[in-house]
Amino acid sequence: MKRTHLPLNGLRVLDAAARHLSFTRAADELAVTPAAVGQQIRALEDTLGVVLFRRTTRGLELTPEGEAGLAPLRDGFLQFEEAVRAMQAGQSSKSLTIAAPRDLTEKWLMPRLARIAATDPDLRFVLLSAEEGIDFTQANLDLAIRWGDGPGEHEGEAIESDGMITVTAPTEAATSIITWPGSPDGDASAPMQVADAGLALDAAAAGLGRATVPELLAANDLATGRVVAIGDTVPSRGGYWLVAPLPQWRQKKVKALVEALAV
Repeated sequence: MKRTHLPLNGLRVLDAAARHLSFTRAADELAVTPAAVGQQIRALEDTLGVVLFRRTTRGLELTPEGEAGLAPLRDGFLQFEEAVRAMQAGQSSKSLTIAAPRDLTEKWLMPRLARIAATDPDLRFVLLSAEEGIDFTQANLDLAIRWGDGPGEHEGEAIESDGMITVTAPTEAATSIITWPGSPDGDASAPMQVADAGLALDAAAAGLGRATVPELLAANDLATGRVVAIGDTVPSRGGYWLVAPLPQWRQKKVKALVEALAV
């Protein structure tokens, strides 16, 4: 019989009925009706072509055919339990692989991971760059951070942010614009063009102009006085999202990390 055709539900019912020698008590264990147990046993007998139980004046009895299969069946169920425990072991793993844009990792993610790690010395983080896109199938990722107006094809949660802020060096009344891919004031003729928002922020701090960047990235530099804001924070359609495919998203360790990072 092919594995795909194994009557696993019927075999589970057989195991319970054989242990109790009672369809009623087996039904109680399985949270079904005694009639449903009887139907499963009859269907299993039809599939296997053997009689598994006989009713006698003393009650329900296993036939020799039914008795012959019990030991390997129960060994098989024990192997199933071991397989489930092995697959669930990753849930308790303290290692998390995260992909994020370089600038976000440097200016926002790493300080937060340091604080999270301080609460649990067993935590281990593997940080990957997401500059070339995110591929959960090849990188064995647990979580990724992307810029956009939603989580895309994955599950996701937005990182709380006030939007975009324009900044410049404290000593400069900058008029020239520093642009980066995705910059709201992008200009191909701008005198300074850089690869990402983090470099735009650094260029502004160096006195090379003014840059409009995610407030999330600029918060620490604003707090330390490395840059100053020009005007107020402006709401943005785009933002940073914590994302993962549904299987990873459901993991306890990923849920805990998302909860810690999303605010």
